[in-house]
Amino acid sequence: MNNNQTIEDAAISGKNLQTLTLHSEKDTQRLAEQLAALPLIGSVWLAGDLGAGKTTLTRYWLQALGHKGAVKSPTYTLVEPYSITQNDGSIKPVYHADLYRLQDPEELSFIGFDEYLDEPNALVIIEWASRADSYLPLPTMFIDMTQSNSNDDKESRQVAIRLSKAGQVQGFDLSSLNL
Repeated sequence: MNNNQTIEDAAISGKNLQTLTLHSEKDTQRLAEQLAALPLIGSVWLAGDLGAGKTTLTRYWLQALGHKGAVKSPTYTLVEPYSITQNDGSIKPVYHADLYRLQDPEELSFIGFDEYLDEPNALVIIEWASRADSYLPLPTMFIDMTQSNSNDDKESRQVAIRLSKAGQVQGFDLSSLNL
């Protein structure tokens, strides 16, 4: 390992990178509540295999932001919009996108996806963003979810949360995320 690697590793550790283990759905809910407490704007990319818990995390996240009612999976609609009233009376626009069924990133321009990303104060949570990474601007945050391979703990998930440069510029500190 050279000095540059050490410096780069230090730069992405601590406040810019957090790795957690979710042992239960309750842990997923607690993480979602902590994410909701961050004043995030822009997009967050959720990655992970089918069944890794991306939609469950998003459902709890929307509820923690103040959404009342059902949270629909946008698997077939691509995007589900939410206008969430905040404690100060303002409206927080949140868009939950699932690009799993996206055939071509250009489809996003046909549905006006850019408008979601350009909306002031909006949070766009995107599952399967890798299907359109050539089209999408870089997110504020990356969240990678992996199911445990251990037979002892079938429900556990490894979650790696990483800030992009945009998230770092906004001054977020991921070391505050814990279970």
